[in-house]
Amino acid sequence: FEMPSSLVLVMIAEIIGFQSLQLWTGKKRFEFNYISVVTVTLIASVSAPLIAYILVVHSEEKGMARIIGYALANIAIGVIIFIYNLIKGKKLFDPVYWKYAFSFNIPLLAYYLSQVVFNQSDKIMISHMIGKDKAAVYGVAYSLAIILTFVLNAINNSYVPWFYGKLKEGKQSENRRVSVFLAALFALMLLFIIWFAPEIITILAPETYQEAIYVVAPVAMSLELLFYTQFFINIEFYYEEKKSLVWASIGAAVSNIVLNWIFIRKYGYIAAAYTTLFSYIIFAFSNYVAMSRILKARGLKNDSYNYRWLIILLLAFMMIGAAGVLMYDLLAVRIIITVAVMAVIIVYRKRLIGLYNMLKGN
Repeated sequence: FEMPSSLVLVMIAEIIGFQSLQLWTGKKRFEFNYISVVTVTLIASVSAPLIAYILVVHSEEKGMARIIGYALANIAIGVIIFIYNLIKGKKLFDPVYWKYAFSFNIPLLAYYLSQVVFNQSDKIMISHMIGKDKAAVYGVAYSLAIILTFVLNAINNSYVPWFYGKLKEGKQSENRRVSVFLAALFALMLLFIIWFAPEIITILAPETYQEAIYVVAPVAMSLELLFYTQFFINIEFYYEEKKSLVWASIGAAVSNIVLNWIFIRKYGYIAAAYTTLFSYIIFAFSNYVAMSRILKARGLKNDSYNYRWLIILLLAFMMIGAAGVLMYDLLAVRIIITVAVMAVIIVYRKRLIGLYNMLKGN
């Protein structure tokens, strides 16, 4: 890793502490108890930079102090939560839970590894095939395009408990409107990133990085496809069918590497953004097929999603995103259109709030 052993140990301790916190927050989300989650999150958000600042001020190794400061906050909160979980759970080892956890998650290691390959292969291959300077430019645009990943995860974490409850009750058809609403909401946020990529990159990076604006749209579109894929994966997880997910993930990751090898040399680093988009199309479609087979094998209806509207939404999202790219030289036009869309959202806010309340179970 080319890192000091002390940092590796700190990293391992932080991972353990973070997982304790994740287990606790996961349970709280399923109980719709968000106040305690927000409270602990705010404590972590405030304490981490504060501890890091104190250590940086009083240390000669500023970089090391900053890393350890942030880690200590997560470790401390993790230890407290771990002890709390242990007290509430009465015992450390329960063979039933441990067996279930291992049998469920070990097959998914290939899936999670493939996601790491997905996220890193573009930059690594661009660096080796074209140069580190182009990899840096691509990295800035890629980071901007996937900046809403945390929003995707937050939406899914809130949505899954509600959706699984509907599946358990046999009322999954109620999800049809909610899933389209969530996909549209996420698409709107991504469109803002796509339409104003030139201005955002101007703020984030030097002028030499401006050519990276043409990477943002296809990668952001990939994120919307990942949002759709998560819909299908949620059902695969619910019925504990993991093999199809693993093979779909590996296939998409391998296709991304192969396509990168072919097209980066031929068309340059921007091609990597489009190979990523194509690979996510494969990933989404593969998981849709897998989900459909799982439901068919159980004799269940595939009526959790309104596929017609999801497809229409996806096509509209891609066309509007492409239109934004074509208008990168027309800032005033982009601003006027954006203001008009925001006005429409305000007019129909009651309907949007109604769908949000449905998601909360009100």
